Amino acid sequence: MTNSTIGVGLIGTGFMGKCHALAWNAVAATFGEARRPRLVHLAEADQSLADSKAREFGFAKASGDWRAVIADPEVDVVSIAAPNPFHAEMACAAFEAGKHVWCEKPMATSRDDARRMLEAQKGSGRVAALGYNYIQNPAIRQMEALIQDGVIGTVNHVRLEMDEDFMADPDAPFVYKNGAASGYGALDDFAVHPLSILWRLAGPVSSVMTDQAKPYASREGRRVETHEIATSLLRLRSGASGLLVANRAAWGRKGRIAVQVFGSAGTIAYDQERMNEFQLFTREGDERTQGFRTVLTAPAHAPYGAFVPAPGHGLGFNDLKVIEAHELLAAIDGRPARIVDFETGFAIEETVHAMARSHDERRWVDCPA
Repeated sequence: MTNSTIGVGLIGTGFMGKCHALAWNAVAATFGEARRPRLVHLAEADQSLADSKAREFGFAKASGDWRAVIADPEVDVVSIAAPNPFHAEMACAAFEAGKHVWCEKPMATSRDDARRMLEAQKGSGRVAALGYNYIQNPAIRQMEALIQDGVIGTVNHVRLEMDEDFMADPDAPFVYKNGAASGYGALDDFAVHPLSILWRLAGPVSSVMTDQAKPYASREGRRVETHEIATSLLRLRSGASGLLVANRAAWGRKGRIAVQVFGSAGTIAYDQERMNEFQLFTREGDERTQGFRTVLTAPAHAPYGAFVPAPGHGLGFNDLKVIEAHELLAAIDGRPARIVDFETGFAIEETVHAMARSHDERRWVDCPA
């Protein structure tokens, strides 16, 4: 490592853009990074908003043109938190300029654009990570370790659900996410998150059978072009079976990713709405006292201890983004890192496209190897 700092550029300052800014501001203090992020240049849709957000987030420069961030010689890594259709152009331009990239999921709204991003990254030799911060949760990490250690035996079935209710109101106005330009809907907006967890816990998918549903055909007199609900049967490359359900119109659900992993010797269960715990059942012991036990995350579950020295106090969504920034810096410095790189991200999106094709063709569809 030759530099004590790394120059950061940020494109987009909405919900996820702010998450990136918070993470870049916190990662050195949390993990004692030898190379401290330096907030160099921020871009937004217009100069006035960019100036305001640069002051708020702590960036030295602001621009109403995202290309200025990528052209800035002081920027080493670019956070892309702009709307999904812009990811491909921005990421490819960043790689061409020799920058590392931290891009929010999904990679792109089309398979061709995602492939173009992957090829650009490979050609550049730069590091790229996608914003799948849920895999950074100490609870998920511990579940993965237990599965790898054989605590629940051989995994034979995985069940995943992701539910929120921001599309549940039939009287809500037509928004960007109701249009085809945003993607498929629940599949690429939502399903990619549980799929990223599935990749860590049980491995990739070999084939899918999917149905999508559209509970409200129109909003404000405009035709809804995306599907709010997707249900998919899965066959995993390991031989296990699976089920994935994603629903953006689920009243009462706020940030739920429910995961159940069933094995030959036990079960692990997790719910993102209670993100600092998971349940473990093993068949060992007396049948009269067998049952699920709740495991609360603690300093024993790395990297929880980097934030809190006491068990049971809990981490939050933005803390997972700080962990993700830490892992990205490790990858940039050539150290072992837990990230969803563009190769894995493209495989996840290939699975989503196979799901969409399955729905259209009403049949099982194989996922590319």
